[in-house]
Amino acid sequence: MFSVAVFALAGCAGDRTSGASRQEKAAGEGTTAYPFTIKNCGTDVTYKAAPQRVVTLNQTAAEILIHLGVGDRIAGSGYEIDKMPDEIAGQYGKIPILSARGQQIKHEKVLEAQPDFVYGSFASFFTPEQSGAREQFHNLGVPTYLSEFDCTYHQSVAGAGFKLMYEEYRRLAKIFDVPAAGEKLVAEQQAVVDKALGSAGKRNRPLKVMWFYSTLAGTPWAAGPGGLPQHISELLGVENIFKDASAKWAEVSWDEVAARNPDVIILADLARGEPNDTAREKIDLLKKDPLAGKLGAVTGDRFITIPGRYMDPGYGSVYAVPAVAEGLNRLR
Repeated sequence: MFSVAVFALAGCAGDRTSGASRQEKAAGEGTTAYPFTIKNCGTDVTYKAAPQRVVTLNQTAAEILIHLGVGDRIAGSGYEIDKMPDEIAGQYGKIPILSARGQQIKHEKVLEAQPDFVYGSFASFFTPEQSGAREQFHNLGVPTYLSEFDCTYHQSVAGAGFKLMYEEYRRLAKIFDVPAAGEKLVAEQQAVVDKALGSAGKRNRPLKVMWFYSTLAGTPWAAGPGGLPQHISELLGVENIFKDASAKWAEVSWDEVAARNPDVIILADLARGEPNDTAREKIDLLKKDPLAGKLGAVTGDRFITIPGRYMDPGYGSVYAVPAVAEGLNRLR
């Protein structure tokens, strides 16, 4: 029987400079020349000054800014899916939350926070029906940034990997005039990846894995190609069973899961409050399903549990590498 939950790694892996020490740089380093323009997800965006009142549309975006040392500039955030790690929980706890847990911030709430910069990780948030279209903010003189991992909702991204994420850190660091903090964060995170890959075990054949994120009416959503779970699979030498899906997050069927028969199922432990969001609920769902319940991975409890944000592009995703590597190493 094999079941492993990995949560402590985020608090002990790599060089963990505290958020408080990074906060000393929050005033800026004085090296960014304003105004400057960058092309972000196909849109030219001009930044006239370092942001001072930021709205982050999701928890993952807020986490990145805290680790860049500019968390005190966040005037509001939303879409919480996880408990924040202890090292930044204090800073995060001071940020006004503008939406219910697991819900997107509505446009009116964003405007009430009077932001001078809006940053989000998902294209689905930047819509008129949700937090507001990017054009709406730009017309108000408020620049935005959308993660290049999700320029188009759920579409696979060519070159999706940690290099792309590090470039996001560098761009944000330039926007906030903290480029040295950006480079330090990149170095810290790459060291975590390198250490984890050095400890990963080798096998004669790649294990087949399913990255199980969430469900919709009992139907599973799994990681496909063009996202960080696929990149991490390749780094660790395992086979993502849905690497040929049509999107980086795909709605699949239990028939397909059974036919592809994963050796291991990697579970996102989410705290949004949606049905079957927690890892425990997912395991119960798998065991009760007439097809999935017969899979060797399920009957043998070959599960690896990681925080949900580890599967999203952001600071936490790097820690999926040691978490999954450790879990796989226990499969002997």
